[in-house]
Amino acid sequence: MAKTKKERRLEEENEARVSEIMARVRRMDIRTSRLVDDHLSGSYASVFKGRGMDFDRVRNYVPGDDVRVIDWNVTARTGDPFVKMFTEERELTILLMIDVSASSDFGSGEASKRELQTEIAGVLAASAIRNRDKVGLVLFSDEVELYIPPVKGRSNILRVIREALFFQPAGRGTNLNGALDFVNQVLRRKAIVFLISDFRLTGNHTPQELRGKLAVTGRHHDVIAMSVSDPREEELPDVGVLRIEDAETGEVVELDTSKAKVREAYRERSVKRRQEMKSAIRGSGVDHLEVAAGGEWLPQLMNFFRQRRSRA
Repeated sequence: MAKTKKERRLEEENEARVSEIMARVRRMDIRTSRLVDDHLSGSYASVFKGRGMDFDRVRNYVPGDDVRVIDWNVTARTGDPFVKMFTEERELTILLMIDVSASSDFGSGEASKRELQTEIAGVLAASAIRNRDKVGLVLFSDEVELYIPPVKGRSNILRVIREALFFQPAGRGTNLNGALDFVNQVLRRKAIVFLISDFRLTGNHTPQELRGKLAVTGRHHDVIAMSVSDPREEELPDVGVLRIEDAETGEVVELDTSKAKVREAYRERSVKRRQEMKSAIRGSGVDHLEVAAGGEWLPQLMNFFRQRRSRA
């Protein structure tokens, strides 16, 4: 069936946005050459919390061996104690978990939070592919919307960017707990999980529950939580009576922003929510990086990796 003029125009606009994002990612890929060469390439073990281990072979037990690696099946069959030998995996698995709930579409500047998340994901994917590692993608709202199993190849970068930017989610809310449960089920081997979200929970989900879920996932994988925010979300402009709609719940409230007390109460509530979430993430034991729209986030990312490497 032939496409309408409107459909063709939307398609052209989408292609233009993809080209723009890709151009920014390519420029960042050049700027991240030092990040990749000095902090990622050939030294993932020092930046991330170790690789997974592949079974290699068995050998006879010798005094001093860890009893936890005894192969009891072979030991029972032969009558002599044997231990399992492992080799470090040659590649890593990177999983990008991206929040595509309705609040991610907000942006007070040139780019929305979703576009910022896409740029971050694009750079991470480019760095991983450059190191011949596998990259997978999970898009979630109040449900898991899309899952792309980890694969290799540069063509995967473009797919990650397209889906992260243009996928139309069925849900509007945010269920981080459900997304983490899904990841725990589908990832059988150790992976590096980047959880990229504004961490604005909806429904009955609490920061304390999220803390527990993150802790569980962090025991099996190297989880890095990346909070994406917009400065305007914590400050109200002085413009008189303002109708504000919650993008995820649809709740609408009217606030008289000409009153300083109203603006201050709004700011305090927003800051409190952010601090509670920050405390929950850090309390879970996973690493946390905060990124604000409109700022230079790439130097933050580079410094973040340097700190991880120095700690290791």
